[in-house]
Amino acid sequence: MSEVDGADDGPAAGRGERPGGGGDTGAGPASDGGTDRGAGTASDGGTEGGARLGGWTRFVTARPRLSLLVALLLTALAVVAGSGVADRLGSGGWEDPAAQSTYATEALEREFPASQPNLLLLLDAGEASVDDPAVAAEAGRIAARLAAEDGVTGVGSYWRSGSPALKAHDGHEALIAARLTGDETAAADTLDRLAPSFRGRSGPVEVAVGGPVAVRHEMQTTIKEDLTRAEMIALPVTLLLLVMVFGSAVAALLPLGVGIIAILGTNAVLRGLTEVTDVSVFAMNLTTALGLGLAIDYALFIVRRFREELAGGAVPRAAIGVTLRTAGRTVLFSSLTVAVSLAAMLVFPQYFLRSFAYAGIAVVLLAAAAALILLPAALMLLGDRVNSLDLRRLFRRGKPDPAEGGAVWGRTALLVMRRAPLFAVATTAGLVVLGLPFLGVKFGTADDRQLPSGAESHIVQQHIRDGFPGSPGGTLEVLAEGGATATEYARYRERIAALPEVLRVDGPLVKGDAAYFSVLPKGEAVDEGAQRLVGELRAAKAPFDTSVTGTAAVLVDSKHAIADRLPWAVAFIAVVTLFLVFLLTGSVLIPVQAVLLNALSLTAMFGAVVWVFQDGHLSGLLDFTSSGSIETTLPVLMFCVAFGLSMDYGVFLLSRIKEEYDSTGDHREAVRFGLQRTGGLITAAAVILAVVMVAIGTSRVANTKMLGLGVALAVLMDAMVVRSLLVPAVMRLTGTATWWAPGPLRRFHDRFGLSEAEPPAPAPAPDTLSEAERVPAAEPEPDTEPARDTAEARR
Repeated sequence: MSEVDGADDGPAAGRGERPGGGGDTGAGPASDGGTDRGAGTASDGGTEGGARLGGWTRFVTARPRLSLLVALLLTALAVVAGSGVADRLGSGGWEDPAAQSTYATEALEREFPASQPNLLLLLDAGEASVDDPAVAAEAGRIAARLAAEDGVTGVGSYWRSGSPALKAHDGHEALIAARLTGDETAAADTLDRLAPSFRGRSGPVEVAVGGPVAVRHEMQTTIKEDLTRAEMIALPVTLLLLVMVFGSAVAALLPLGVGIIAILGTNAVLRGLTEVTDVSVFAMNLTTALGLGLAIDYALFIVRRFREELAGGAVPRAAIGVTLRTAGRTVLFSSLTVAVSLAAMLVFPQYFLRSFAYAGIAVVLLAAAAALILLPAALMLLGDRVNSLDLRRLFRRGKPDPAEGGAVWGRTALLVMRRAPLFAVATTAGLVVLGLPFLGVKFGTADDRQLPSGAESHIVQQHIRDGFPGSPGGTLEVLAEGGATATEYARYRERIAALPEVLRVDGPLVKGDAAYFSVLPKGEAVDEGAQRLVGELRAAKAPFDTSVTGTAAVLVDSKHAIADRLPWAVAFIAVVTLFLVFLLTGSVLIPVQAVLLNALSLTAMFGAVVWVFQDGHLSGLLDFTSSGSIETTLPVLMFCVAFGLSMDYGVFLLSRIKEEYDSTGDHREAVRFGLQRTGGLITAAAVILAVVMVAIGTSRVANTKMLGLGVALAVLMDAMVVRSLLVPAVMRLTGTATWWAPGPLRRFHDRFGLSEAEPPAPAPAPDTLSEAERVPAAEPEPDTEPARDTAEARR
């Protein structure tokens, strides 16, 4: 296996490099008659080893040992600052803080705590009836003991209220309900204290602990355990793949070091944010995935270019200078595009989504900073030793052909461009077909079915779902404010009881000028009927102010908040991405292509999410319970993450194509060369990132499993299908018009644009040119097969 699966063709393998062209070595004379890159006096502050050194290069290489020591100290501080962050993270965050349901929930919790039970004790009497005197007496003692505990309020039970909703159909099980007070953390602490003393056998009954607070707490604990296991899986497998890619064990350790720094730094950032805002525990999964994935991407790109420059004869400092002016710019640009995609989640009010923006932006910027500051310092110290401990020599025979892998990608590009219409239509049609299942998506809320089937809170909720009237957690509460007479309350109750989706109405319970009604829907907690009922309750006329909450109401409000802000998020991503890609390429068409093709690459992910996780296919193999719906915020999260990662790979490819096009003016050759030089790199990076995401996807929590496996699929489809087939096909169809821009925009790009291509060296004075150097500039070659063949022979 050649480096990066053939992405690195060796030191300008089989190619006469031009200054600023792909694979530019940064040292020595150009082989096609160009001027020496280091010739003349560099305007940015001098040369070393034939290459100009910029201010940034001098900064990061001046005191490499000091830089690494400071980084080590900061990392140690981050470990201390980020310790215990998982215990401070929340497991909710799907509701809109400004929604009617949130207002009603807070008011009911304040005025009628018994209306919002979050703890359920399931009492199983075995063969006896729950109405048996011995069972009833024991249930009364358990309820009294629970009511006497600190942090518990609103204790009720079937034996006290006689409510049929709290008794199973078979008469052998019944419920005690209570409210654990305080925020998520306080309620979880109370649960930890109480659960061991109530769980298990108690006289004639067996007690199991469930309810929303138990589900959230068990989900949080499971995610923490799964994340540790995912890291234990991802790190050694990633290291093995990096050794296969780089050959050198020393080079393979560098990306892991960058990733670990990014992860630990982000944990410290999240710990600080918990002091001022809510942060979801799910964000830690994204921290690990992006911290490793993007650090590996960026380090692959930089280390590969550095080794290429060394192989071309450059000294380490000069090689770093070339690397930072080329690959470093691309890494900076790429990190900005990923951060933009993740920042779009800040427009949503749910702290679940905002948490991923906090974690994502932090980890992306920290990974880029480590790759652009610490990695060059390490490379400066290592020099040629970056190639040490080549473990691949133990498994290969003879000398490897460094050009073989890259040539495969080059031939692939030529094949695709020769049959561009066929590949463009077939690939697009295939991706659209894979995305068709998403047309049948049904949105829901995260519930106990996110947990493994053996989790206690899942078992309790499943018992209630299967054996009790109505649906667990499906009750809708109507808060009435403003005061009314008993007659007005009774008339309102009759009005809502007559609604077609209502199974039963309890209440009102009156306290001063406020009252509440409990409405039990006929169907599932969040099915279409329950969501319609929310609208009907809110539209029902009443002589007082009403507000509705409950699981279905939270879902309705969450869907509305996402639908209301989604156009703004998409517009933000699209506009900023278009602008950034324009700065990179100077083209009007390429940014539009990049946005559309990136979006198209996500269709397989969305189709698979519905087919697998909503419809339940492969649920046995993947070990999860399908709830028949997709949590509302997950598609938004997956879109932002996968779109950003797709742009990451898109920038890698486009930057190299742009570099070659600027050097040769040959559009088709630029596309071929760009894919040849980056195809293996992108594929290797995608495979490694997919491994990390699959490790996250081994989680026992269904939402985390969906995120990990879905993004892994999107990354692989983007690298292996879109970048390898669709991009070269579309760029061949658009031809040289790909690079067009109107005059004002072209002048704007000339002044402010960015590129991976190196700036040209200052030309020697005319009278210093030798006779051999006085040759006319080469004409651009015509876009024909013979011309390409000649170009190949020349290279």
